[in-house]
Amino acid sequence: MRDYYEVLGIARNASQDEIKKAFRKLAHKHHPDKGGSEVKFKELNEAYQVLSDDKKRAEYDRYGRVFGAGGGPANQDFDFDFSQFNGVDLGDIFEDFFGMGGTGRGKAQRVRRGRDISIDVELPFEESIFGTERRVLINKSIYCSICKGSGAAPGTKSESCKKCNGNGTVRETRQSFLGSFSSIKECPTCLGRGNIPEKKCDTCRGSGIERGQEEIQIAIPAGIRSGEMIKMSARGEAVSGGLAGDLYVRIHVLPHEIFRREDRDLVMDLEIPLSDALLGADNIINAPDGQIKLKIPAGIDSGELLRVRGRGVPTESKRGDLIIHVIVKTPKRLSKKARELIDELKKEGI
Repeated sequence: MRDYYEVLGIARNASQDEIKKAFRKLAHKHHPDKGGSEVKFKELNEAYQVLSDDKKRAEYDRYGRVFGAGGGPANQDFDFDFSQFNGVDLGDIFEDFFGMGGTGRGKAQRVRRGRDISIDVELPFEESIFGTERRVLINKSIYCSICKGSGAAPGTKSESCKKCNGNGTVRETRQSFLGSFSSIKECPTCLGRGNIPEKKCDTCRGSGIERGQEEIQIAIPAGIRSGEMIKMSARGEAVSGGLAGDLYVRIHVLPHEIFRREDRDLVMDLEIPLSDALLGADNIINAPDGQIKLKIPAGIDSGELLRVRGRGVPTESKRGDLIIHVIVKTPKRLSKKARELIDELKKEGI
């Protein structure tokens, strides 16, 4: 006899919730109606019946088997009927096998939902820092421009669907080796809407959907990073009788030739001549949001950082800084006069 914990793939100290989740997952995978093994499915059920019962589980943990009223092993010769599913909501477990709503006991009707759409947008570095707007034209399924998604010709009414009596769902019964299962599925006639048009729209032929183009305005927030996604609800593919999917916009920020981003700070390298490093100087920097007059202090060393407060990336709490990495440029060639001057400086100990 196999270890029941091994059968369900759980630890010996697993909680009842973990046991139930493991059983549901494996039952879905190995259900015979899904092409699984009936032997494996019965083995899963046997393990679940023991481990989901605290008394049986205690016996199993102590003796390695479970005894019934007659003293023999209680886990032999499973009849595999519904009475053995103690505490199991078959509607929950089998609703994925047989469609919408499980057994129909208090299950809410699932709403049809269109497909999601994903697009990529490239942004210049400056626009990613301060935010911008983009307009994109997308080819997709949209709600009919004539009937506005109702499927009915203009000026006509809709009537209750006779197949589902206006409920939008129909009950379907299927046979399994476990017995009969009833499930609730979307009505194929009205597509879950509960009503059908007296006269169908000529443009969409009653579906309420057509292929078309939609221009979408995307608000890109300040400080967005490369690889981040913007979700726009209900801007994806439309679907008949349901809700449109979502639009996901993936942002790709183009690199800048001067600036780079570190968290909410902007960082740049600034090369200065040796004379400016020794004597100090004023320098004009063309920052992403305008010019900055930068004062370079005398005696600055190569590798030092200068910080300009509040000129970095805007965030909800505080704007970052602009950090300037100073690089003192040493001349590779010197004129005769320059050499003479440097010799004089050398004599001064500089």
